[in-house]
Order: sequence, then C-alpha cells, then structure tokens
Amino acid sequence: MKEVFRLCAVLTIIAAVSAGVLAFVSQKTAEPIADAMREEELQAIREVLPPFENEPDQDTVVLEEAGESIVFYRGRTEGRITGIAFVVTAPNGYSGDIRFMIGVDDSGIVQGIEILKHAETPGLGAKIESQSFRDRYKGKSLTNPEQWDVVKDGGTFKQITGATISSRAVTHAIARGLELFEERRADILGPGKPEEGATTDTLRTHEGSREPVEGKADTLGKPDDSRKPGEGKEEPHKDGR
Repeated sequence: MKEVFRLCAVLTIIAAVSAGVLAFVSQKTAEPIADAMREEELQAIREVLPPFENEPDQDTVVLEEAGESIVFYRGRTEGRITGIAFVVTAPNGYSGDIRFMIGVDDSGIVQGIEILKHAETPGLGAKIESQSFRDRYKGKSLTNPEQWDVVKDGGTFKQITGATISSRAVTHAIARGLELFEERRADILGPGKPEEGATTDTLRTHEGSREPVEGKADTLGKPDDSRKPGEGKEEPHKDGR
C-alpha cells in the first residue's frame, strides 16, 4: 500500500512539473507567434493594396457581420483612400477553411489576393497559392464577370486541374467579399481624410439586412453549398493520379 501511495505522489509531482513547464513555454511563445501572424497579415496587406503612403493597420474599420468581426485596412495616398484590404475565409475548401487577404481599390476592383492559411492537397488544391491562379482575379469586380463561377460550372474562371473544389471555394469567397464591400462601401470608405493619428471605427450590421445572392452564401462565414452532387473528392488527373 505504501508503494502505491509513493507512486501516486511521484506521478502527481511529475504531472504538476510538466503542466508548469508547458504553461511557461506557452506563455513565452504566445507573443512571438502573435507577432509572426501579425507580420504575415501586414505583408499580405502590402501585396494586395495599390501603392499607399499611410499605415493601413492603423487606419481601419471593423464591421460586425453575422457575429464575426471583419477588419478593413485602408490604404491612402495624399489622404485619399485608394485601396481596401480585408481577410476572407472560404469555409468549403477540399480540406477545410481557406483563409486569404483580398485587396480592392476604392471602386471595388480586385487588386490582388494573398493566401494566408489552408490545408489543401499538395500538388493539387495547394496550387491556389500560385501567382498564375491568384492573378486570374486581378482587375475583376462584382459585376465583371456577371457570373462568379469556375469554367466547369459555366463561369469564366479556369479551375486548377484536379482541384475544382479548391478553385470553386476561392472564387465564391472572393465574390462574397466583393458583395460585402459593395453593400457597406459608405461605412468602409468613411470620411475622405482621416484625423491626425490612428483611426479605428467599429460598425455593426443589422441581422437580416443583407439579401443573399442566389447560389451564394448570405454571410462570409457560411458555406455556399456549391459542391455539386458526387463531388466528394478532387477530380483525378488524366494519368489516374
């Protein structure tokens, strides 16, 4: 019996020490990880915005959309807003969420997209990171083209071979982002020139104030249910891979 108590005491001490070490490590690494994520987003903002002279991460508007806070980063030249960057999540990628930064000019024309996070299949869906894929959306707007779909679904955006689901998810997510920008343009652009110092405005949308577009999600975070029947996996290459 004494041996059992001794073993229990030893295990308790080991568990306590391990928990303490894990908490210490977590505390020490949390800030560097947060800094790295922030730098990643700042780099993405630089990549997708037209030339700017201010600090977009210090000139933001936060919209509350269906319980989700969306930050819009405003780029300015000579005080005038020339571009907006914001994060969009495609919830229906082949392997889960695809998170990316989208940049538009003040008229809503796409300036670029930068993939931030995904778990798509290497060599297939992961090609959404390629410059050639991302450039397909440059210069497009909510009304150009009229149908925001991949070629396989009757649209104009060529899907990645073997990765229709990934391509479709990104395409529809961009369209939803452009819809939100168009609907809240006045709130996002705000005054023509900021007051001295950082500006952050927080605005809240009214539930039910947005009308969903047929075939698309009614919010940025909800799936658009665009997967076609029988499309539970990536389409195979012609060589069978």
